[in-house]
Amino acid sequence: MTELYADVNEIKICYEIYGKGYPVILVHGFGSKKEVWIAQVGALSEKFKVIAFDNRSAGKSSRPDEPYTMETLADDIRGLMDFLKIEMAHIIGWSMGGGIVQNFVLKYPARVNKVVFINTFFNLPADEAGIGWLRKSRLEEIELIKKDPEKAFWLNARIFTYREFRKQMESNPKKKFYGIWSIEDEIRESTIDMPTPKDIENQIHAIKSHNTLERLNEIKNKTLLLTASHDRVCPKSGMVEMHKRIPNSTLKVIEKAGHNSPKSRTPEVNKIIIEFLEN
Repeated sequence: MTELYADVNEIKICYEIYGKGYPVILVHGFGSKKEVWIAQVGALSEKFKVIAFDNRSAGKSSRPDEPYTMETLADDIRGLMDFLKIEMAHIIGWSMGGGIVQNFVLKYPARVNKVVFINTFFNLPADEAGIGWLRKSRLEEIELIKKDPEKAFWLNARIFTYREFRKQMESNPKKKFYGIWSIEDEIRESTIDMPTPKDIENQIHAIKSHNTLERLNEIKNKTLLLTASHDRVCPKSGMVEMHKRIPNSTLKVIEKAGHNSPKSRTPEVNKIIIEFLEN
């Protein structure tokens, strides 16, 4: 797929478009990039026009050397929609991407049709068990990828992937899971367009600005909350609380799955999302 660029808020946003139809925007998470949606773009683009993009400080988008907030990242989505002349769209956010989407739908509700939150949070504790751990683990991972990307992948998998699926991965590292991705693909992708320590610090600054708990009741859009039973990064309990507070929301639990459920449980996740968006 051809990568394109949009001039948005004095930076360049790198994006790709898949398929035709009603627009669906995919927002990735912390320390990640648009390629994380590899298991979703194929299925979604059979029904919709899918826009995947790199947040600022990620992938091939601009990496400004200054801190910013979640509202800044939400404004970037608005800018990309304006650039593409998209008045309204469905929007899906995974992990930190879900936090960005919360800020977007609260600020620009008229630009959003349906919302999907995947394994996300309404805020994170500003201590060593919350934001401190997130910062430290990602900075260490970046350094390890430079030396031994395979070791970095498997250390990451212990945290982000449910143990039963991890055993499948370990038993056959060359397998194309669901015919889409392999461990070799993931390891190779992790070495491309890596975030710098400064990028991580800027993203952490944005996460520190995020706390939507008392405003979730303002989200009136039809909302799907997709959580994983064994998510150690964004626990199910947080999304249950979000479900209680978002009036027009549906909660679905992917059983025996971790934070990477969109990849480990691809057919189930995609089916739930498509049915929700089409209904």
